[in-house]
Amino acid sequence: MSAPRTYPRHRCTTCFRWATTSGSPPPRERSDSVGATDGPPVTRRIERIRLGPGPEFDLIRQFLARDVDAAAQMDAAVRVGPGDDCAVVEGVALSTDLSIEGIHFQRAWLEPEEIGYRAAAAALSDLAAVAARPVGVLCSLACPGDDAAGLAPRVMVGLRSAAAAVGAALLGGDLARSPGPLLLDVVAVGRVGRPVLRSGARPGDALWVTGELGGAAAAVLAWQRGVVPTDAARRAFARPRPRIREALWLAERGLARALIDISDGLAGDAAHLAAASGVRVVLDATAVPVHPAAAAHGSRDDGLRLALVGGEDYELCFAAAVGAVEPVADEFRETFGVALSRVGFVEEGSGVWIRDADGRVAPLGVHGYQHFGEDGV
Repeated sequence: MSAPRTYPRHRCTTCFRWATTSGSPPPRERSDSVGATDGPPVTRRIERIRLGPGPEFDLIRQFLARDVDAAAQMDAAVRVGPGDDCAVVEGVALSTDLSIEGIHFQRAWLEPEEIGYRAAAAALSDLAAVAARPVGVLCSLACPGDDAAGLAPRVMVGLRSAAAAVGAALLGGDLARSPGPLLLDVVAVGRVGRPVLRSGARPGDALWVTGELGGAAAAVLAWQRGVVPTDAARRAFARPRPRIREALWLAERGLARALIDISDGLAGDAAHLAAASGVRVVLDATAVPVHPAAAAHGSRDDGLRLALVGGEDYELCFAAAVGAVEPVADEFRETFGVALSRVGFVEEGSGVWIRDADGRVAPLGVHGYQHFGEDGV
């Protein structure tokens, strides 16, 4: 199968939101709902939540246009329904993530173990996005029949490895023959008492990210150009690290008011956070931590674009009170070996804007990856 034109992405079904095209923004999460994950459960939170822009999310709005009243019919055990990175049912966090050969990866790029690893890591990252503790994963694997005996066991070795790295186990799954590409659907299961949702950002908050952005996109760009990516870029794509421990650390200290993992690129996921919270996010172009491999692709603007729209970094993006994070940033780096970067702020309004090196502020003209958008952005 030929390499895809655009950077491979995923869209998990639990990211589907109750569709709204007008009306008031959703109520924001109270600050007392953010904190240690083993505290009392959050109050029931089934509501209409806005989507970020883009053709993919226009399509999702169509899917859910007739379902806006379904929330009221859900069982009372459902604490968080469609609208965030995970559903939460009686303290159990659930998410699902699909990985398809030719869309999300090429077998020529990865060892089978890496295919399984990154598929599980993507699903587990959704647990990090609500500050849930992993319990396990389930995997449905569809494998071409002529490759099954040699391929499937190695894929599952990688999946188990990713789960074990964050204290999770393989809980079960399904195996079937595929008439075409290799396909993995991974369900992540975790526990959370007080999930940190996308909807808690407030005007005046600072916006932060963990780690560096654009490394995975740089690897894909290299492969598509027929070039061997750097070891660091390849590692970013093949073995992303779900920021489970980091998210729990932030939540237990009450630092993250709103939280999302960066799977579709900072531009797209900041837009989801802004839409869910009913606020505007302003990014600082000079503060975005661009991965060295992304920075090496042309100009600073080229590297910045990979960081903004490349996706599959699986870092965290969170809103915090101004001045709350700086005193603990060094401790965070020493504990996890990864930096925290303040990349912008939250204000009244809507959408995602960007401030350039000269201080000029304008709407950000790019979105994150879109499965159904032109050129994927």
